[in-house]
Amino acid sequence: MSDALEYAKRLIAEASVTPATGPVFDAMEAMLKPLGFDIHRFQRGDGDEGSDEAPVENLFAIRRGPAGSKHFAFAGHLDVVPPGEGWESDPFEPTTRGDLLYGRGAVDMKGAIAAMVAAMHDVPQEAGTVSFIITGDEEGPALHGTRALIDYMNEQGLQPDLCLVGEPTSVNQLGDMMKIGRRGSVNIWLTVEGTQGHVAYPHLADNPIPKMVAMLAELDSLVLDTGTDWFQPSNLEITEMEVGNKAHNVIPQQAKARISIRFNDLHSGASLSERVASIAENHGGRALPIISGEPFLTEPGAFSNMLADAIEAETGVKPEQSTTGGTSDARFLRTVCPVIEFGLCNATMHKRDEAVSIPDLDTLTRIYTRTALGALSLNQTQEEA
Repeated sequence: MSDALEYAKRLIAEASVTPATGPVFDAMEAMLKPLGFDIHRFQRGDGDEGSDEAPVENLFAIRRGPAGSKHFAFAGHLDVVPPGEGWESDPFEPTTRGDLLYGRGAVDMKGAIAAMVAAMHDVPQEAGTVSFIITGDEEGPALHGTRALIDYMNEQGLQPDLCLVGEPTSVNQLGDMMKIGRRGSVNIWLTVEGTQGHVAYPHLADNPIPKMVAMLAELDSLVLDTGTDWFQPSNLEITEMEVGNKAHNVIPQQAKARISIRFNDLHSGASLSERVASIAENHGGRALPIISGEPFLTEPGAFSNMLADAIEAETGVKPEQSTTGGTSDARFLRTVCPVIEFGLCNATMHKRDEAVSIPDLDTLTRIYTRTALGALSLNQTQEEA
């Protein structure tokens, strides 16, 4: 059994449904310590279980290289989404059938973390400083996870020069896609107040529904942009509308709706929130935005080229450099240093019977070894080229 497969099994065996704490981090620490890493673990959040403030565990591990050497970081998360029902085998009992390893988190993203740790067996300490930025709060609200780790790194002066996040970016085969950026995300709750009344006496009431419908029609007709060289067009979707009216003869007092905008780097969360708020106000409503991430782009260059070469050397596939998909914790880490995402095939992530190809685990380990060695050998001139 390869190191990557052994590590993946050890991590999958811990039922670390978000927010993760405790045993899965014990397993991670036990894997890293023999490789010479100093481990710092801490928790953030002091709320009740099930709340956004529930305790979250984080781990920062570092193996220092020679003085003045480059610092490269692997980043990821040990928390997983709930497994749901109907699995062929226990989702937290790692099971192999043929060339596949089954278990919740096999792809997203305990398998990638296992490959990262296994890669360190072939990265000598004299090559440079390597760290692991690992959270238990990526699948949840992401309030006390990577952001808290960034605070810790800033306080300790341990910011990496380059970072690779192990999200499952591959689509049809390992190596066909890497992420050099992500769109931003903002959700906006819309409310229109009216006056409740009897439908037979509309002059004594004020129906908020036509105002909400007109507001949503205007928002739905917006063309935010036509895309950029690296980003697809920004997109606004209406995701919810409700009035909570249980009577057929009552004009409701209030109408609510929600929209979600995924946007490229032509916008910011604040600028879009202001634009939507202005439209809402024109229709007698109000808007409450929650910005979950801003867009970012790691400009193609030495780092992305080096990673692409490592992928092609091990898979024979030239990866597409993409910014598609949802958000990840790279949206926070991009404030620290250039960050790229690359990992396993994403076909079964968050699904019943999530599984990873065992040969892919070993191939990913070799890619991560090449990536760490390559990142530690890049100089500033190359990065800026």
